[in-house]
Amino acid sequence: MEENNAVKASVIRFKDADIINGENTVIYGLDMEVFPGDFVYIVGKVGTGKTSIIRTMIAENPLGKGEATVCGYSLGKIKEKEIPYLRRRLGVIFQDFQLLMDRTVQSNLEFVLKATGWKDPKAISDRITEVLDSVGMENKAHKMPHQLSGGEQQRVAIARSLLNKPEVILADEPTGNLDNETADGIMKLLRGINEEGTAIIMVTHHRDIFEKYHGRVFVCKDEHCNEQVDDDVIDLALTI
Repeated sequence: MEENNAVKASVIRFKDADIINGENTVIYGLDMEVFPGDFVYIVGKVGTGKTSIIRTMIAENPLGKGEATVCGYSLGKIKEKEIPYLRRRLGVIFQDFQLLMDRTVQSNLEFVLKATGWKDPKAISDRITEVLDSVGMENKAHKMPHQLSGGEQQRVAIARSLLNKPEVILADEPTGNLDNETADGIMKLLRGINEEGTAIIMVTHHRDIFEKYHGRVFVCKDEHCNEQVDDDVIDLALTI
């Protein structure tokens, strides 16, 4: 009972934060708190600042005014040498997969592990086998990315995001380049990961996704991003 009643610490927290893209402020006064096990959607039309929020979370874009903490790191005070350590605690999934096309699936994942400090060959091999198995790609380690379907490439990208056992997965339009059936498979996979306790923040403009797979919804509109429960407000904020 004590564990159930314990107050969970947030893994991401923005308080009255301005989100910047280049020299422009695209979102003013963002308040957002994400806890372990949350599934959070960030929705809105193209150009409303959705991806800029993700880039701020990984310290690619600087924080404007306000406060922001991601996995224990203050984005307003983070030093450049700390950024790689922050990113190891996050998993990032992109719409266009961003796999290295000149090497196998196995080599893609080895590259990430070695770049984040893994040295023991057996530990590297075991972890790769584990994450590929978790996304149903255990028999594809020897394949080149161009030999895989779009859905398979995205499953490898999800496996890559899991390598360092992240506290949060940031998914930027992960189903945007996939057909409906394949996208549904990817969503089921992400929900399964989420149900094991990993927080997921997903950018999308597809209403049918967050209607089928419920979660918290933040709407980006008119230079603000607010959590919404009103379907009419959400509907107006999305592209048709």
